[in-house]
Amino acid sequence: MLTVEQNEELTRIGPGTPMGELLRRYWYPIAFEQDFDTVPSKTVRLLSENWTLFKTPKSGKYGIVLEQCPHRSASLTYGVVHEDGIRCGYHGWKWDFDGNCLEQPAEADNQNFRDRVKQKAGKAQVMGGMVWVYVGPDPAPELPRFDVFVEDGIRDVGHSTLPCSWLQIMENSVDPHHVEWLHGYYFEFLGQTQGFDAPKSFQKKHLKVGFEEMEWGILKRRVQEGGTEENDDWKVGHPLVFPFYMRVGGAGIDQMQIRVPIDETTTWKLFYSLHHPEGGAWEAQDRPEVYEYQWRDEQGRFITDYIEGQDIMAWVSQGAITDRTQEHLGRSDAGVAMLRKMFKENMKKVAKGEDPIGTIREKHDVIPLPCERDKFGAEREFAAAFINMGSMRYSPIKQQLLDLHEDAWARREKAGADA
Repeated sequence: MLTVEQNEELTRIGPGTPMGELLRRYWYPIAFEQDFDTVPSKTVRLLSENWTLFKTPKSGKYGIVLEQCPHRSASLTYGVVHEDGIRCGYHGWKWDFDGNCLEQPAEADNQNFRDRVKQKAGKAQVMGGMVWVYVGPDPAPELPRFDVFVEDGIRDVGHSTLPCSWLQIMENSVDPHHVEWLHGYYFEFLGQTQGFDAPKSFQKKHLKVGFEEMEWGILKRRVQEGGTEENDDWKVGHPLVFPFYMRVGGAGIDQMQIRVPIDETTTWKLFYSLHHPEGGAWEAQDRPEVYEYQWRDEQGRFITDYIEGQDIMAWVSQGAITDRTQEHLGRSDAGVAMLRKMFKENMKKVAKGEDPIGTIREKHDVIPLPCERDKFGAEREFAAAFINMGSMRYSPIKQQLLDLHEDAWARREKAGADA
């Protein structure tokens, strides 16, 4: 268990806090491109601060500044967007993409006064149909172009806002034993009581788990009942990508689970999926299909008859911020202990002026991540279960995805038969 002070160090993310300063060294997705199809700006909240995210009318360039104007604190979200920045609607003070004051219409043309007034600003870019922002100190690192966001395939993105700390979601990512219980034993119980077939691939007992530090965070491995260390789940594994992603995959589906820390007690939780089964055929997308998944029913109860709904129940029912002074970690929680150590080590790096783990300074086209392909040794079953019994059941293109994977499977079977 942790002390109150240790728990606060891990969970407080505002400006000037150790964790807040660490998290401000990374890029975050904070909106979708289509959010700006009808409006030029919107308020977004990130790392316990409110920001105005805007898009210029002609060039389509994105910018981000703190929402409150430094003049009289009016919201810049209701300002006028120009090609060179945004003008406050209250008194017309104009700010460029770096937070410099360009104009103060009601003031004398006093360059010295303008230079002394600065607005906090960040950087914004588009990747994979989402708008990503960096709100830390210069020089900004490169936006990591992980494979799921930039490679070819059919994409859909499920999202919802959850009333809990991003950290307890991340700790779940290095807790493999919950799979056989929450998604196996409990899922089977629900299936028996509610009359549906729970996916069998999650019910296998974990015989061995392992964790190792890697370039991007922590690589998680497992051997399940009936498997060996030659299976992908151990031989390849899948990574927790520090500090707010988890990468999973298998059966022609690669998914990045994204946990955006809105503030201490709120997380924007996204499931960004890339469908590219071997032998499959698809048309190029302009943007990913976006949908909101549901996690509470009309009575306010958790919806637990799908995989991610079960996870959400476990995360949110811990409370807005888990009281880690009351926990009792065992040997099976080795991954959680490793993650907390990694956070502490990287907070110290940032305090010394060093780059934390996963900082990218070189331009690049794509970053491939290690990830299992043969998921639980049941590829065909896994693909259908992942779509039907996961957050993708809420996707408006669910049937198209099922057809894509089944058609790809049939093509491979036919090719094998003809060989």
